Amino acid sequence: MAEAAAAAAGATPLLRNLPDEIVLWEILARLDPRSLVRCRAWRRATSTRRFLLAHHARQSALPIVADNGHRTFLAFDHRAAAADAQFHTVARLGESFSLELCCDGLLLIAKSGMLGSRARLAVCNPVTRQHASLPPLTDFNILGMYLHGPTGEYRLLLQWRSAMDWGDDSDCDSPTGKNGCYVFALGSDQPPRYIGLSEPKFSSAYFHGPARVCDSLHWCLFYRPGENPLEDCEAGWELVVFDTIAESFRQMHAPADPTKSFIFQMDDMLGIYCCNKDAEVVDIWVLPNYESEVWDLKYRVALPITEIRGKLEGHDGEAYWYATVASGGGDMLLLVSFGFWLFYVDTNGKLVASFQDIFPSRHRLKQTLVPHDFFRTVKGQAVDASPLI
Repeated sequence: MAEAAAAAAGATPLLRNLPDEIVLWEILARLDPRSLVRCRAWRRATSTRRFLLAHHARQSALPIVADNGHRTFLAFDHRAAAADAQFHTVARLGESFSLELCCDGLLLIAKSGMLGSRARLAVCNPVTRQHASLPPLTDFNILGMYLHGPTGEYRLLLQWRSAMDWGDDSDCDSPTGKNGCYVFALGSDQPPRYIGLSEPKFSSAYFHGPARVCDSLHWCLFYRPGENPLEDCEAGWELVVFDTIAESFRQMHAPADPTKSFIFQMDDMLGIYCCNKDAEVVDIWVLPNYESEVWDLKYRVALPITEIRGKLEGHDGEAYWYATVASGGGDMLLLVSFGFWLFYVDTNGKLVASFQDIFPSRHRLKQTLVPHDFFRTVKGQAVDASPLI
C-alpha cells in the first residue's frame, strides 16, 4: 500500500515525517468532500478512483430535509455541537423539486407538472455539480435506484403506473403490453426493460423509499383495508426484497407488528420502525443477522408529545404527526414532523432540538466525489440548464 501511495502521489511525500499511506487513507480519506477539493496540492493523489471510493465509504449517510419551498435540500448532522450548525446545505435549486431518491451520493429529483404528473426528472451529484436530465417517465412509479454490480450501471427500478390504477393483469397500454416492473439504465437511450413482478397483489401496495443492504433493496409494502386483491383482510404490510444483481424479487420475514411500518438502513444493518399513533410510541426493530431474518425490538420510544405541543404557539392540537428514524455513526435518531415544525428526539424520548419550516424526507445522502460515466453518455439530455444554482 505504501508503494501504491507513493506512486500515486509522486516522488515528493505528501506530508513530511508521515508515511503517505497514513496521510491518504487515515487523514485525507476522512475529510468532507468540499474540504478535500480545496486540497489542491494533493489533487493528483486524491483523484484516483481507488481513493475516491475509499473516501466515499468514510462519509456519513445523513438524513436529508427540505426548506419550506422545497428549493433547498439540507443534510441534518446530529453530531454538531450547536443547534444552528446541524443543517448543512446540500443543494440549492432554481425552482421547487421533490426528492425522489438518494443513491451513492446521487439525488434523483422531480418537477411536477399539471395534475401531479412528472414534468421533469433529473439526476445530479450536488458535490461535483454534475447533472443529467432524464426522460420524465410519466407512466411509471419510481421504486428505487441502484448500482447494478455486473455492468457498473446505475439503474432505476420502475413500476408501470397503470398497475396501481387498475389492479389487474390487463395490458393498460404499457410499453410491452405487460403490467409489472421495469428497469431503466441511466445514460441509456433504450426504453425501460420489463423484468416481471406482475402479481396482482403488488398493484395496490405502497412502495415507500427502500433501504439497501447486501446488494438488495428492501421495502415495507403497506396495504390499506380491502386493497390487497389476494387477501380479504384488514390493513397490513409485508417485507419485499429486490436483488439488484439478479434483478429478481423475493419476500422476507418481518417483525410481527400490525402497525404501518417503514424501513431504514442502520450502518450495515436493516432497521424497521412502526408508529403507533394512538399510543404516541415508535417501535424500532433491527436485524443483527441478515441471514437469520430474526428481528430484535431495539427501542420502544414514547414521544414527548405534550412537550412538543407546548412549543407550538396557537396550535389547535389536531395537527398530524409522523416520525422518521435514521442513523449515522452508530447513533439512532428520530425526526418528528408536527405541523410546520421538525423535532429531534433521541431514543430515550428526550426532546433535543426543534426547528421551524423544515420538512424531513425518508432519504439519506452519503456524499461522493466518485465520477459517474452516465453524466457523459446521456444523449441530448444533459444540455438542459442545471437545476442547481
